[in-house]
Amino acid sequence: MAPTRLLTLVGAVALLALLAVGLVQLAGRSSSPGTTAARLTPAQVQVLLAGSPTPLAALHAQADQLLGGGARALRARLHALRGWPVVINKWASWCEPCKAEFGAFQRAAADLGRRVAFIGIDSGDTSRSEPLRFLRSFPVSYPSYYDPTGSLGVEVTDSTNVPVTVFYNRRGEAFPRQGAFPSAAKLEHDVERYALGA
Repeated sequence: MAPTRLLTLVGAVALLALLAVGLVQLAGRSSSPGTTAARLTPAQVQVLLAGSPTPLAALHAQADQLLGGGARALRARLHALRGWPVVINKWASWCEPCKAEFGAFQRAAADLGRRVAFIGIDSGDTSRSEPLRFLRSFPVSYPSYYDPTGSLGVEVTDSTNVPVTVFYNRRGEAFPRQGAFPSAAKLEHDVERYALGA
């Protein structure tokens, strides 16, 4: 074999080896602890939530919807969920940390949604168009209550900040947490600790 051909062949093999190593590292990085999991497809979410109990299935049937009715509607929903652990996440479409944590909520709501009720509050968006556009681009398996004035969000979380998450255990005791969740693993840990374990 000619030296030029041999060098070309060795170079091609080396390039393929580097590409393979890079792909392996990239795959390892995307599934390592502390990172938000990849987005789930609606079909994957549906499989994970199949067979949910009726009160939780009712939430899943309203996935990605912005519900009206304010505090009265949310109180009625929480009354219907009495005895179930509940996680309420206050967010807004203009809030970058809120958008960054949506992957964690999508994954946790799919993983735990047969045992825990997830509900959103879209707080402070003055128009429905932006939050609906965001929900279409990053769907979750539960609805959000539309709160253009922010008053419902303050009532539930006792805070004007976003994001805020409130965990309710089966007895209805509330455990609020301010700030974004960096990963589904951290969110699921807190759901287990405050909503399921308390």
